[in-house]
Amino acid sequence: MKMPRRVIVKKNERGLLLRNGDFERVLQPGTHWLYSPIDALRVEVFPMEQAAFTHGLADYLMAREPQVVAAEFVRVELGEHQVGLRTENGVLVEVLAPGTRRLYWKGLVDVRLEVIDITASADVPAAVLARLAQTDLRQRPVSGLAGVLQVQVPDHGAGILSIDGKVDRLLAPGAHAFWKFNREVAVEAVDLRLQVLDVTGQEILTRDKVALRLNLSATWRFTDPQLAHKTLAKPADHLYRELQFGLRAAVGTRTLDELLENKTVIDEVVSAQVTTRLADSGLQLDGVGVKDIVLPGEMKTILAQVVEAGKAAEANVIRRREETAATRSLLNTAKVMEGNPVALRMKELETLERVAERIDKISVFGGLDQVLNGLVKLR
Repeated sequence: MKMPRRVIVKKNERGLLLRNGDFERVLQPGTHWLYSPIDALRVEVFPMEQAAFTHGLADYLMAREPQVVAAEFVRVELGEHQVGLRTENGVLVEVLAPGTRRLYWKGLVDVRLEVIDITASADVPAAVLARLAQTDLRQRPVSGLAGVLQVQVPDHGAGILSIDGKVDRLLAPGAHAFWKFNREVAVEAVDLRLQVLDVTGQEILTRDKVALRLNLSATWRFTDPQLAHKTLAKPADHLYRELQFGLRAAVGTRTLDELLENKTVIDEVVSAQVTTRLADSGLQLDGVGVKDIVLPGEMKTILAQVVEAGKAAEANVIRRREETAATRSLLNTAKVMEGNPVALRMKELETLERVAERIDKISVFGGLDQVLNGLVKLR
């Protein structure tokens, strides 16, 4: 028995009429009367604000109902090497991956598609990059950006672009973007400024078997980042190892006394050896310096005793020298006074003055001559 049923489709809606689960037709806005056995006909209503037609019948419609698709939908079919930029009412809303097949309702939302061939290059065109920049500040975020690699290279650096594991080129400072579809794209940021590398805690034996702990600091920079990343897997790690080898060559071939007498020999040897090893590698060593040389505990005690003994010997020599000079001065003074009574008398007065400074009170009887003759007698 056929029972009439009224279906209302609003102006901002479309209806999909299904008979026994199969596609019948698209219902336009308005009132529709359906005559069919109970549950034979079913209507699914789609709001036009949501342009994407995500339904199990999408592939069927594209394959078997071309006239319906042409009248009601915007059809999207991308090739294996094509990327789509979908806009709604002139605003970019989605990046579509290669091989995408979709339908979008016509009507309320103006859906347009821009197709870009990515066969020849992975670079995102500058005009497209400007549209993709700062998408997080939009009222509606752009979907599908997982397929785009966006890179910002700072003014003091560069970027090493690798495609499918091979170094492609050097990126200048600025904004760059690349399609990640159908390829592996990576960008490694490189700082072109002067950098510092510390080599710490190196335990090395000298030629006379004394264990030293050394800390080294080096300054370096990239001269050719592209060459460095082509020839070296990890440039900074390679430089660290070369500094280790240079440090061992400088310390292991010299005795402790040689190193303590000329501390700059380590810097000179390490710098010369590492600079030679870094030739044609895209790296440049600007400076090397040993920050610390740490001796074992017992060696510190021995050296302290040696230094103490040396300083004591120096002090003894200086003391003997001063005593000899003082004795010689006294002898010269005695010789002068021996043949000069006036000088002798002046010395007596000087002696009396020194004695008087230590006495609080003096009683004099018989005049000054008695004081001089009674207190001071020189034989």
